[in-house]
Amino acid sequence: MSEHSHHLRDSLHTGDDIHLKRALGVTGLTLFGLAYLVPLTVFTTYGIVTEETGGRVAFSYVFTLAAMLFTALSYGRMVQAFPVSGSAYTYTSRSFGPHLGFLAGWALLLDYILLPMVNYAVIGLFINAQWPSIPLWVGFIGSLALVTILNVIGITTIDKANNIIIAIQAVFVVVFVFLAIKVIAGGGLDLGLPFGGDGGANGVGLGPVLAGAAILCLSFLGFDAVSTMAEEATEPRRDIPRAILAVTVGGGILFIILSWLAQVAHPATTFEVADSGATEVMMELGGNAMAVFFTAAYVAGAFGSALTSQASVTRILYAMGRDGTLPRHLAGLSAQWRTPVLAIGLVSVISLAGLWIDLALLFSVVSFGALTAFSVVNLSVIKHFWIDRAPERKALIHVVLPLIGFALTLWLWTSLSKNALVTGLIWLAVGFAWLLVITGGFRRRPPQVEFEG
Repeated sequence: MSEHSHHLRDSLHTGDDIHLKRALGVTGLTLFGLAYLVPLTVFTTYGIVTEETGGRVAFSYVFTLAAMLFTALSYGRMVQAFPVSGSAYTYTSRSFGPHLGFLAGWALLLDYILLPMVNYAVIGLFINAQWPSIPLWVGFIGSLALVTILNVIGITTIDKANNIIIAIQAVFVVVFVFLAIKVIAGGGLDLGLPFGGDGGANGVGLGPVLAGAAILCLSFLGFDAVSTMAEEATEPRRDIPRAILAVTVGGGILFIILSWLAQVAHPATTFEVADSGATEVMMELGGNAMAVFFTAAYVAGAFGSALTSQASVTRILYAMGRDGTLPRHLAGLSAQWRTPVLAIGLVSVISLAGLWIDLALLFSVVSFGALTAFSVVNLSVIKHFWIDRAPERKALIHVVLPLIGFALTLWLWTSLSKNALVTGLIWLAVGFAWLLVITGGFRRRPPQVEFEG
């Protein structure tokens, strides 16, 4: 064995030797989820969804929030049953068996692997939109490198950074709301436009609204991200369900308000560049100074989302590697920092592809993975609590609510673009092929180990 191999063996340990550090309470978990949502993420997709819906972004958020609220309740129930890393992968494996669990985890990997990529891309995009002399790739590569370093150092560092990032965004939100209300108070504006539409091809009917709502699902991934931190929460069964609901409801209400204010104050439904359409809104509200402030606050928020999204996907890779359904090296933890450094490095390398992939397609494909996983988690509640644990049956919370959540997520899933559906289905096909390989054509169960809980 080479000296390098000896060093790798000594510095990286499996979950049997070193455990993830429990350091997050309900406040830290909620801030983690809010940073993952990014309060300003409403402006990430604002231009694209405004054009998609004929100005009805706020209306789309109402539908998305309804679907996410029921799904968040299901996540809260499942994390109480299985307070361990792995999210939808864990819940489905325990409820429906390891084969379906693997496919749920594979679907979840799609959005978690792509979300850091999305954040690096929008950081580069908005910096370039504000300061054209700075190439897009500079912001992309710079943020990727810094996020990777902070994730290796550990989760307590991320927790502290989140506090600062959310504070910056909170200040911006206050300024934005003040300026928007000032413009609206001047009168002459259509207060119902964000719900009634502009009357154009995309401004009538529910079809465009639902298509927009499907894209906006990526805005709510924060509550799912909270569930992946179960092994780093001090009281996971109590605190994670509370944090999940707080993040979902708080984030949803904020998104509706901000998108309504933006649309009423600046009633344009087309933009010069849809990807960075929010910059036009800020220029209208407060000139270049507001646009610069927005860029700074937005980049900070996107950085926080990249920080937390990379942390979450590496925990999922850690859980799947620990199971043996992915290479076990992914479950290696650094002896010094107690973080899954190999998984972190892999996600960083994959994220480089974001320099070339279309941003609108990324948004939709992220939502495909999220909605697929959300649907299965809703069904897992019914299987685990109603079918497998008959003495604990409660029809409302174990059947009715998760069925509503499942129906709503399925509805949004079918509203995604054709390209997103094709890309997502190809990803699932690749996962199915890999499952065939590791199970010898389903002749054996995927490898598993006992989770902590």
